[in-house]
Amino acid sequence: MGIVAMLGYTYDWMGFKLTRTTSLINVLNFGAIGDGSADDSQAFLKAWSATCGSTSNGPSMIIPGNKTFLVKQPVQFEGPCFSSSINVQVWGDIKAPDMMNFGDINSHTWLVFSKVDGLIVSGTGKIDGTGKSWWDSCPKETDCKKRPAALTFNRCNNLQLSGLTHVDSADNHISITNCEVATISSIHITAPKTSPNTDGIDINNSTRIQIHDSYIGTGDDCIAMTDGCKFINITGVNCGPGHGISIGSLGINGSRTTVEELHVNNCTFNGTQNGARIKTWQGGSGYAKIITFAEIILIETGNPILIDQYYCPHNTCKNQTSTLGISSVSFTGFRGTTNTVDAIQLKCNSKVPCTDIALNQINIMPAPDMKPGTIIQSTCINAHGTSNTSNNPKVTCLLQ
Repeated sequence: MGIVAMLGYTYDWMGFKLTRTTSLINVLNFGAIGDGSADDSQAFLKAWSATCGSTSNGPSMIIPGNKTFLVKQPVQFEGPCFSSSINVQVWGDIKAPDMMNFGDINSHTWLVFSKVDGLIVSGTGKIDGTGKSWWDSCPKETDCKKRPAALTFNRCNNLQLSGLTHVDSADNHISITNCEVATISSIHITAPKTSPNTDGIDINNSTRIQIHDSYIGTGDDCIAMTDGCKFINITGVNCGPGHGISIGSLGINGSRTTVEELHVNNCTFNGTQNGARIKTWQGGSGYAKIITFAEIILIETGNPILIDQYYCPHNTCKNQTSTLGISSVSFTGFRGTTNTVDAIQLKCNSKVPCTDIALNQINIMPAPDMKPGTIIQSTCINAHGTSNTSNNPKVTCLLQ
């Protein structure tokens, strides 16, 4: 049985002095070693059981600093919990084993919080996915065994995540799925730009999510918003290297997909393969609408503005006439440099064209290492909308 520290505090309510207690539950008291060699998986689960079942106000599971906790098994931190507020304080490092020593080679996840409302995960510690052995086992991204995502939040409402460093996940670093109301702030995510499928943050079927004041540099999308996302706000994110901030991919395998009210503001794309991107597969249905990208700084960014309704990463797709409808999308205040001649690409479907596309205050220049005299251009296919005449490059290819 682990030791649980109880911390009492007193507050004044209508003249009465009331005392509450909160539990401080240190994983070391449940058998964790923290030497980077011993498997601390079971100790983490025991500490979580005590935290989740605590009847105190806002209990805290403590992962102390100056230690490295090896978690060799995929672990599920399950709710619902007794308290309406649950804290996980990460001051030390949590490290995954390499691929050969991972507890369940078929697991798609490593650390999962599920059905925990009022969860607050914070601290200055690091979550290290030890992804290199996974990437090396299948470097070309095709026909690969599904790699485990490092940190997943599923059905966690009123979530807060802040302060942590996330490195080298085997797959995506953070997954937000089926969540309502979450704030992610002041996090730092890194993986080599050549690492496959290492998205920074993936959001799926979630609503009212805020991400702000963070750095993400990986081998894939810095942030990807996929099916069922609504009311997502992203501000103050420095993205790069990586594939930019993406909506999609949407509509894979003929699926119906809907996303709306997705907003990206005051972000920087530094050396990314793409900037602001919407990508949909042929054959799907549904819609992507009410989307804004505004006040974007570009530093040698590839494909700064890209809508692609013909997304097919491995070039093995057959042509189909159906796809998602894309409408009410605005790109405003883009400024900086690109290493792509076609800086603005709006490639839409002839049967389901893009509508109500607006471009304003665009000033994109060639990157310094491009050939002198390079003229930056725009390309449109079946895209309807408006573009301010002062935009650079000019976008005269839009249909009315």
